[in-house]
Amino acid sequence: MFFNNSISALFVGLLLLVSVMGRTQKMHHIPTGNWGGQHINMKVTTKSATIEYDCATGVIHGPLVVDADGNFDLRGTHRMQRGGPVRAGETGQDRPATYTGSIKGNTMTLNLKLGDSDVETFTLEKGKEGELVRCK
Repeated sequence: MFFNNSISALFVGLLLLVSVMGRTQKMHHIPTGNWGGQHINMKVTTKSATIEYDCATGVIHGPLVVDADGNFDLRGTHRMQRGGPVRAGETGQDRPATYTGSIKGNTMTLNLKLGDSDVETFTLEKGKEGELVRCK
């Protein structure tokens, strides 16, 4: 009886391992380098991504992976900026952000979601510098 239970447990464990390995192999990393578009510039490294908008910044925490279809669902932070001079000791406040989207070839669609606000969508191209209009 003990032998049969051990064999069954080993079999279930092997199935779980194969399942996890299959999912891991289907995940790919977002290509590193610069991605840019209108009102956005994103620098992707192997562990994170930094984003510059016209009047904000963001960070996406790694691992930066996409599934076999090129879709991603990542977490990070977003910090609003304002125009005018920055006062001594003044720092912005990071807000939790959800970054979803997809990559098809050299084009990325990035959706930014902050709390209850509407989703903002950006289109970025690999190797392109973003077209930013800074706050004044």
